[in-house]
Amino acid sequence: MTIVTHSRTAKRGTYTPSAALVKDVLAGRSIAIARMISRAEEGYPEAAEALAELYRHGGKAHIVGITGVPGAGKSTLVSALIKAYAAEGRKVGVIAVDPSSPYSGGAILGDRVRMSETAAAGGAFVRSMATRGHLGGLTRATLQAVDVLDAAGYSPIIIETVGVGQDEVEVVTAAHTVVVLSAPGLGDDIQAIKAGILEIADIHAVSKCDKPDASATVSALQGMLSLGGGSGSHWTSPVLPISAVSGERIAELKDAIGAHWAHLHDSGELAARQRAICKTRILGTARHLFQQKFQQESATLETHIRAVTERRMDPSVAARALLGWEETR
Repeated sequence: MTIVTHSRTAKRGTYTPSAALVKDVLAGRSIAIARMISRAEEGYPEAAEALAELYRHGGKAHIVGITGVPGAGKSTLVSALIKAYAAEGRKVGVIAVDPSSPYSGGAILGDRVRMSETAAAGGAFVRSMATRGHLGGLTRATLQAVDVLDAAGYSPIIIETVGVGQDEVEVVTAAHTVVVLSAPGLGDDIQAIKAGILEIADIHAVSKCDKPDASATVSALQGMLSLGGGSGSHWTSPVLPISAVSGERIAELKDAIGAHWAHLHDSGELAARQRAICKTRILGTARHLFQQKFQQESATLETHIRAVTERRMDPSVAARALLGWEETR
């Protein structure tokens, strides 16, 4: 985990304007990075211009998504990868997307606790973010946090998602390389992989490779991949048995992640991934702004809800009216 150093502009106990934090973020100062991510997460209007400037300074980082079913050991894997990258002198950023607390709306900090051992590795910045009810495994501020870390010079930047099964497919349009982690003895969970997660993986990893049934899970995944499907890329997704606890084959997984990044550059597929990320961000922001607008103008929304409830207006007409579009029917 990052060792926080004092910033010249981000002083404890004072509110520093977001524009004044930009220089410190670009210099990689941890307090400024943490504060800017917090402002992105809280949706501070004052931070919008600074975040836009940081976005213009980014675009260099390799974004890696780590996803999979709950209990597969994603946090332990991320900790092992942090150590492997730190050994090479790499600055690793991690955004761990946690389920929201049903009481406070904040993140359940299990991921942070499990990653605490990375503090000694140095060079890593780990941040936990709450989903706040957002489906699909990613919070709306996740990619703004990635922007901040990107501008600060972190690469790779790892997004570890909640782990809720099929909804995890959203991560494919947020990352350049997607690692799907499975646990031995998948059982019925193999159906969830068939239904959606299989297709989004650039790399498959099977945790706890020292367990007897790990080889059966590897064989099952290899068999499913041989049947076809996937993203249409010329990349062949490897299936790697690993042990994040012992570190066995973590270096091989790290090398596979690097090989996929090189493949995206060499094949020209990186441009398509970037376009997908941008499309996701534009549409996601538009949905958020739409919801925000009518939460602020609740009377207008209530008028249309009442009209639809009383069958005086159908939902399509109501939605078009809210958008200010003329009804053409």
